[in-house]
Amino acid sequence: MIYQDEVVGRVSWDLIGLHNVHNALMAIGAARNVGVTPDIAVQALATFKNAKRRMETKGQVNGITVYDDFAHHPTAIATTLAGLREKVGEQKIIAVLEPRSNTMKNGTHKDTLGLSLADANSVHLLEPQNLDWDFSQVAKDCPVACALHQTIENIVDQVVEKAQTNDHILVMSNGGFGGIHQKLLDALTTKEAIKEAAKK
Repeated sequence: MIYQDEVVGRVSWDLIGLHNVHNALMAIGAARNVGVTPDIAVQALATFKNAKRRMETKGQVNGITVYDDFAHHPTAIATTLAGLREKVGEQKIIAVLEPRSNTMKNGTHKDTLGLSLADANSVHLLEPQNLDWDFSQVAKDCPVACALHQTIENIVDQVVEKAQTNDHILVMSNGGFGGIHQKLLDALTTKEAIKEAAKK
């Protein structure tokens, strides 16, 4: 970080995305207003541990990383995906979304949800039950390949079938999503074990 034309420190952390950079700068500015010098604030930020469910790595199998994020509306989804895209470059991002919040289900975000997924390479949506609007329109509006699913098991099957080394599976929901993170990791582990067994 540069303060008054002098380098006062460098923050190295696991957080990704420009929004986190903005948050950090705001924190440094606020701390300065109560007497904490920027160099001390930078040192403190380097020890910051991110909150749960904010681009939290749930595990990795054969170079395929599974993340959990609380993103539950289009702005948060777009920001989260943009941050991951910045981190992984051209590597493939598979977005998995459970539209769980009331505003998602009642159609408040139906015109912006599909577009918010643009930074993914492919998208898998769990279709909510008993909607009074056409959820398939989200898939049609999505600028990347987007599949609708009726069950978590179907999502797991399709994602695991296509996932390859260096892919990133980003799971987004403001709920538990039926334990899909562990189901993905378990299925990826089984897939890898079958591949290894076939080599023998």
